[in-house]
Amino acid sequence: MTAFATQAARLADHAARSLGWTPDTFWNATPSELAASLHSDDTESTAPPSRERIAAMIERDRHD
Repeated sequence: MTAFATQAARLADHAARSLGWTPDTFWNATPSELAASLHSDDTESTAPPSRERIAAMIERDRHD
């Protein structure tokens, strides 16, 4: 495997396991989006998002 393919496979696996991303989501994300999704400055907050927060994210990211 080439260096790119090896790294892409590792990142895709990490995004799937850590973020719940599908392959389509991973391949359509920009490198900046992936980096922002994997990086967190808020190390104290481990609570999952509320239903309201999830609904707001779904509405914000809807691609109708």
